Amino acid sequence: QLQLVESGGGLVQPGGTLRLACAASGFTMENYAIGWFRQAPGKEREGISCILPSGQRPTYTDSVKGRFTAAKDNAGNAAYLQMNNLQPEDTAVYSCAAAYACGGGPSDFFSWGPGTQVTVSA
Repeated sequence: QLQLVESGGGLVQPGGTLRLACAASGFTMENYAIGWFRQAPGKEREGISCILPSGQRPTYTDSVKGRFTAAKDNAGNAAYLQMNNLQPEDTAVYSCAAAYACGGGPSDFFSWGPGTQVTVSA
């Protein structure tokens, strides 16, 4: 069974940092792209980053460019999202999911993790 589980969320002050992890089981992460998504209360799910199976060329949505960095550790079967300079508008449940390639919408992703809450507040 293909599973992804996120960890690393929490409460942080504005300007703070968090590093989310996405651990895979039941499949080899090096064969899949990993997307990061978030959903704030009352808002639609937003795709924020995608990284290729090789771990190269991550892409980002404009709102997180320059602040978030996606990485992939294929040997460790995990992916990471480093989030710097967090702001209250980054508050959301963050999830990772797998796909065969980047560039598609949420319907192209599978094995969604349960998500981890990130709250940015003073």
